[in-house]
Amino acid sequence: MVISAFLVEDRPDIRETLVDAMEEIAPVKFIGLADTEVAARQWLSSHDGGWDLAIVDLFLGEGSGFGVLRECQSRAPRQKVVVLTSYAQDNVLNRCRDLGADAVFDKSQDVEKLVNFCRNHAVDLGSMTPAGLITA
Repeated sequence: MVISAFLVEDRPDIRETLVDAMEEIAPVKFIGLADTEVAARQWLSSHDGGWDLAIVDLFLGEGSGFGVLRECQSRAPRQKVVVLTSYAQDNVLNRCRDLGADAVFDKSQDVEKLVNFCRNHAVDLGSMTPAGLITA
């Protein structure tokens, strides 16, 4: 199963590198990209159930990933939201968890962990029925 992913990242070089790498090594297809909080929130509200994973950078040129996390709080249980940031201090991690992030990854050290998260999520989605229930 390939995960339909949405990426919120304001730096074009990181966005391009991440999309290329993730689509190459993980079961991920990016179906949407945003570089500001407003654009991300608009995309999410207009694609309510049409994504499986949102990858969110916290510090954007306009707005922040915290607002994007708030937007994702009413998502379906099968939809996961992860933070990919360069600012993985404890207070930031705690705020992300409080806002419902399923995981937080450090941009410089945790890309392999993000890939493994994607693989595990794809397996989980593959074992669900359309109603979202795990099959026996």
